[in-house]
Amino acid sequence: MNTLKQGDKVPNFSVNDQDGNKIQLSDYEGKKLIVFFYPKASTPGCTAEACNLTDNYETLQKQGYEILGVSADSEKRQTNFRNKYKFPFPLLADEDKEVINVFGVWGLKKFMGREYDGIHRKTFLVNENGIVSHVIDKVKTKDHAAQILELS
Repeated sequence: MNTLKQGDKVPNFSVNDQDGNKIQLSDYEGKKLIVFFYPKASTPGCTAEACNLTDNYETLQKQGYEILGVSADSEKRQTNFRNKYKFPFPLLADEDKEVINVFGVWGLKKFMGREYDGIHRKTFLVNENGIVSHVIDKVKTKDHAAQILELS
C-alpha cells in the first residue's frame, strides 16, 4: 500500500459520483478539499463518520472545505446511502478503485483474526494547489469533524 503523504501532489482522477456525474480533482482547483475513504456504505462506522461530517458541514465550509466521500460501492448503493442520510456532499462510486489506488488506501486488513484486502479508513486534507496538507490515519468516526478542524 503506497499511501499519499503530507506534501505529495494528488494526481488528477475522474470517477462518477452517486448520480453518475463525473467528478475530477481538477473540479476543486483553488479550493481546500476533504477526501474521506470509508470501507462500505451504510455500515455503522461509515454512517457515523459521514453523519458527523454532515452535522458539521457548515463549519467545515466556513473553513473553506469541500468534501468528497469515497468507497468502492456502486452508484446505486452510494445513492441509497446519500439519500437516506441527506449528505450534502458527493459520494464517489469508485468500483474500479481509481481514486482508492491514487491515494493508496487499498491493502491488507485484519479483523477478528482474518486477513483480507480492503479500504483503509483514512482522510486526506488537500490544499488549494492539490497538495496533501494532512493525513488522518486514525479516524474517530463519531468526532471526525473535530479532528479535521484541529488541523485547520
